[in-house]
Parts: sequence; structure tokens; C-alpha cells
Amino acid sequence: MPRVLFTGGGTAGHVTPNIALLEAAIGKNWQVAYVGSAAGIEREMIGALGIPYYPVASGKLRRYFSWQNFIDPFFILWGMLQSVVLCLRLRPDAVFSKGGFVSVPLVVAAWLLRVPVISHESDVTPGLANRLTYPFCRKICVTFEATVRYLPRGKVNVTGTPVRRSLVAGDAAAGLEFLGFSGEKPVLLVFGGSLGAATINNQTRRALPVLLQAFDVVHVVGNGNLETSIEQPGNVNHYVQKEFVGEQFGHVLAAAAVVVSRAGANSLYELLMTRKPHLLIPLGKAASRGDQLDNARVFADLGFSRVLYEEALTGDDKSVDVFVESIKDVLVHSEEITARLQSFEIKDSVNLIIELIQESV
Repeated sequence: MPRVLFTGGGTAGHVTPNIALLEAAIGKNWQVAYVGSAAGIEREMIGALGIPYYPVASGKLRRYFSWQNFIDPFFILWGMLQSVVLCLRLRPDAVFSKGGFVSVPLVVAAWLLRVPVISHESDVTPGLANRLTYPFCRKICVTFEATVRYLPRGKVNVTGTPVRRSLVAGDAAAGLEFLGFSGEKPVLLVFGGSLGAATINNQTRRALPVLLQAFDVVHVVGNGNLETSIEQPGNVNHYVQKEFVGEQFGHVLAAAAVVVSRAGANSLYELLMTRKPHLLIPLGKAASRGDQLDNARVFADLGFSRVLYEEALTGDDKSVDVFVESIKDVLVHSEEITARLQSFEIKDSVNLIIELIQESV
């Protein structure tokens, strides 16, 4: 049976697709293990599954001046040495990389030892860590057809993004029960990713009095971002805050009539896959490389997504009105949006990637 090392980390978006693949690989009796950073979110998420986990050193190449840029290359080199030793000990037949800077040392080490590497890029425009590793990869999987033009010909496979079965099998009634909602009002789901999103959280809280007139609201705020000062009398069974939703997320998503989300590729693909009308609030270039802006732009042009740019969320009364009206607009046009979403081709991503890994062994 194949021995496969998985890697990727930094955010949950680099880990959750790997979890979907790990579930499938374990179902095929493959021997699997995970390589990540010592303190990243991937260690917590993979550790909860009981899968062998091996931490290695890693660094980050920043697009701005930082003294850490002079130190991190040494961490990357140390991580490569650790990864070479790890590969010699575990003797993997293949490596699958979901990206993030933690993946770089293992990918290079695997290439040096002639272990085939398959990588996956979620965003429309490839991230720096993935671009650095492409020369060392045998195959590159991408989520969207629009990404193909950025990558070397002959290596690219359009596979979509692996999604856990529990998300696809979500049940709206189970979601309403989990949230304590009656189902009399449409459900608005607001989430900003695994780390939360302060701008979205703050804007949602300011808009709550108006939003609750039309919606039951479930607000996934990210770890450590609960606002305990928000009192719920009068809002009981109409507003729910969660730091994180795990296995129940598929049910919660199924119950939602409208979703407000960042435009990270994995979140976007989940919304496309479940045909959920949504409002995207992409992270701006001031805090990112602009990948979410690219994602949002492509799918707004296709008519799949409504977009509200973060610059409009200033927190004043006018911006609250814009926020609320943008959400209501999605609800009003939800049937039209859902019809457009039906045209988006959903691929059997997990099996496509598992087959590519198996072919490389």
C-alpha cells in the first residue's frame, strides 16, 4: 500500500482539503502522515484526527521589509534538512502539498530524493509558496480553470478543491436544531475564516438590530473573538455567536439562505459547491497579496457572487446601511443567483487527486 506524506499549513484553508484527502486515503488503507510546523493551526487540526504528525522548521518570505526576512531562510534550510532525514526514515512513495510556506522544505527534500510531489493551488492566482515549489512538482492541481494560464503546461490538472463529505451531506433541519432557530426567518450565516475577520465581525455587530428584523443570524467570529457584551434578550433564538463550527458546519451551511464570507478560495469553492447565494467581502491588498480580490472579481463577473469591498465598511451609519442592503439584495435575488450557480461544474476532487497520487507512486 502507498506511503504518502501530506503537508500544508498556516491557515485552515491549507489544511481542510488535506483532511478530505486523508479520509479517502485512510479508507484505501494507505499509510499516511502529516508534516507541518511546530505551532501552526495544522498541528491542532491534524492532531485531533490521530494521524502521525511530524513538525519541521519553516520560514516565510515577506513582501515587505522585515529583519525576520534575514533569519527565516536559515529556518527554511534547517527545515529542508529535517525533511530529508524524515523522508529517509519514512520512505514515502509520494508527497502531497497543499501549500503555505511550511510545505516548502518537504517539497524540496522530496524532489532531492526523487520522491514524486503533487501540489494543489486553491486560488485563481497562485501564491508565492506554491510558485516557489512548482519546479519540484510532478503534477499541479488547481481549483479553477482560470488558474491554468499562470502555470507550466503539461503539469496542470483542474481538479476543484477537496471537500469533506460532511459538508456536502449537510442537512438544513439538523442545522436549525443545532443553532436553536425556528426556521420562521431566513438564516444569515456570517463567517470570516478560521482566524476570524475583525472588520466583518464589527460591521455585523453594528448592523445586528436591523439584520435581526429580517434574519436569524449565526455569526462565526473566529477563535478568541466572541463578544460577550452582546446581550441577547429579545434576540434569544435569533442570534448565535460561535468561535468555530466543526463537524456541524455542513448542517449550518445547509440551513443558511444567505452567506457573508471572505473570498478565500476554499470558502468560495464550498459556496459554489453547495449553490449558496452569498456576499463576498474580500481581504484587501493592504493586508494580503490580493488573491481574494482576484477570486471575487472572477466570480462576480460570472454572476455567481455579489461583492462588497472592505473599504466600504467604515463602521459609520451609512456603511451599516450599505452592508445590510447588500445582504438583502442577495436574498431578493437568491433564486436568480442559485440558477446561475447550477451552471458551475463541480468535480469529484477527492477521487481525482487520489488517482493522480496513485498514478505517481
